[in-house]
Amino acid sequence: MANISRYDPFSLTRTDPFGDIDDLFKGFFMRPVMFEGQPQMQIKMDVKEDDGAYTVHAEIPGVKKEDIQVSIEGNQVSISAETKIEKEEKKGEKVLRSERYVGKVARSFTLAHEVDEAKSEAKYSDGVLELTLPKKAATAARKLAIQ
Repeated sequence: MANISRYDPFSLTRTDPFGDIDDLFKGFFMRPVMFEGQPQMQIKMDVKEDDGAYTVHAEIPGVKKEDIQVSIEGNQVSISAETKIEKEEKKGEKVLRSERYVGKVARSFTLAHEVDEAKSEAKYSDGVLELTLPKKAATAARKLAIQ
């Protein structure tokens, strides 16, 4: 004999006879698999604001300052870096382990005010990029005379 059950549309329990439809797509939109020991390079940032400027501290360890690019377009700031990480462990003359990672990391963000590119400064020390981004002076609205 068939089991009869009452369906309550406001119930928090699911009574889907075909199983949870979410199980069909589980794992489909996952991030790519990371291999064990593979470094994952990211740019971690702190952004601070005062009346006249923004200050950005971006952690980019193990990168030469020549390999870092910063671009400013209005209120859009982009930081990118070419990373080259090499590890090699030796014991005597036999190489036990050798790892190499070459890649590019990038980070972009939008600020509330436009940045004055001409007065902006960048310093790189001990794996931390410090950007000083002065705000552009606000231009006053101009009235047009009607002829």
